[in-house]
Amino acid sequence: MEPVGDQDSRQQALRPIQTKRSAAREVEGDGKNPEDIKEEEEEGEALSPVGRIFHETCFNVYVIAIAGCKTRINVDVVKANLEHTLLKHPRFSSLQVKDVKKDGGMKWVPTKVDLDKQIIIPSLHHTISSPDKMVEDYISNLSKTYIDYSKPLWELHILNIKTSDAESVAVFRIHHSLGDGMSLMSLVLACSRQISNPKALPTLPVKKTSNPDPVNSGRIWWTIRLVWNTIIDVLMFLATTLFLKDTMTPLSNGWKKGGGHVPRRFVYRTVSLDDIKLIKNGMKTTINDVVMGVSLAGLSRYLNRRYGETKEDKGATQKKNNLPKNIRLRATLIMNIRPSPGIHALAEMMEKGSKAKWGNWIGSMLLPFAIALYDDPLDYVRQTKATIDRKKHSHEAMISYFIIKTVLKLFGAKVAAFLYHRVMNHTTMCFSNIVGPMEEIGFYGHPMAFLAPSVYGQPHGLMIHFQSYINKMTFVLSVDEEIIPDPNRLCDDLEESLKFIKDAVVARRLV
Repeated sequence: MEPVGDQDSRQQALRPIQTKRSAAREVEGDGKNPEDIKEEEEEGEALSPVGRIFHETCFNVYVIAIAGCKTRINVDVVKANLEHTLLKHPRFSSLQVKDVKKDGGMKWVPTKVDLDKQIIIPSLHHTISSPDKMVEDYISNLSKTYIDYSKPLWELHILNIKTSDAESVAVFRIHHSLGDGMSLMSLVLACSRQISNPKALPTLPVKKTSNPDPVNSGRIWWTIRLVWNTIIDVLMFLATTLFLKDTMTPLSNGWKKGGGHVPRRFVYRTVSLDDIKLIKNGMKTTINDVVMGVSLAGLSRYLNRRYGETKEDKGATQKKNNLPKNIRLRATLIMNIRPSPGIHALAEMMEKGSKAKWGNWIGSMLLPFAIALYDDPLDYVRQTKATIDRKKHSHEAMISYFIIKTVLKLFGAKVAAFLYHRVMNHTTMCFSNIVGPMEEIGFYGHPMAFLAPSVYGQPHGLMIHFQSYINKMTFVLSVDEEIIPDPNRLCDDLEESLKFIKDAVVARRLV
């Protein structure tokens, strides 16, 4: 859905645009011969099918990446470095225009980038009473608008104002058609370097495989469980697409009156990653299990309070609380089907013009949250661990990707976007956990204090991102304020839930 007055300008911006530069082709290893490539370079390369989904009215999604810096940002330094890094990526130096020769589809056409139009530096009053609120309002106002299609669909907003947790703030706004979330995050990190070693790229934690080898643990039974779990999950995905909706709660889209595109508010809170690791080690689980457990606890506390506002408050214990029985509340987890190109591959591509995999290969997984109040805080982590372990043993995300891809081929982007939108509209929220650098990094020499990625344009009233960085974990909420009028209170619930779970681990001497 689009704000009033945006749709006409948006359609006008999609007019065919002529360019003298040749089009850069997306690197997918398609094996095309030189003659075909030459013709594509003259005509412009078509958007991938999934990329077209993100241009449908119901799915016009933007990625917001907020980065707090420990120093004021030198705009001239940023511009000079962007010329030699980000602009080397073909997607960030191309327009998206209508292809009149292919039924109005869209294509990439390289263009000369004017950084003065891509980098926005608003005039800020440094004597304002609440810089934090001003920055929060500024980022929220971005969700009321779209980027003009007469320029590449990305912007960098530089806010040189001191807040409670940074000396300045940089905000990337990137249309989701440019790439999937992990690829975009990897690309941003590829433009940074370690503070302790300015020539070294950031390093990410190595993911350890937790699944046992089926050869040594009963291959037949392992395979049967995998097939069974996948069948059940795919049937639930199809049922959700067609008719199966979550319970109506104060977090649901249907809780408010009306509909359509509404602005988002982005709030974030940074906690200690060491506290999360302490819980992980004490309960012998994973960081993802812990942050999911914290989310379950925080959402349960928040909903219990919201339900208590509309009727007699019954308390906040496991036996006496305000929560209805058997709440169905699920998060849609959007996942990369293809592995991320990686920080080093993208840095090499920008530096040497080498090839790297790119595009939008996304599948979906539905994660149920067992909303309840538990007297034992560790039960939240135990519940989410059981859910995640079950979901790990399923090909739900892969199959959902092929379902959407098949619909795209048979019926086009509009139908595929409609079906994807129904999945999100029939669930309550989105959830994402992104691994960040293990050491302090600098964005073109500016030391970073925190990273806070999010999105807007999705139908959910709530999206939660968890982003790690050195010894910190930042959780970012993207909310529809008509549904969640008090997002900072929900942040408090998440932060307090982490403390309660940590205190329980310490009290039982599990570490």
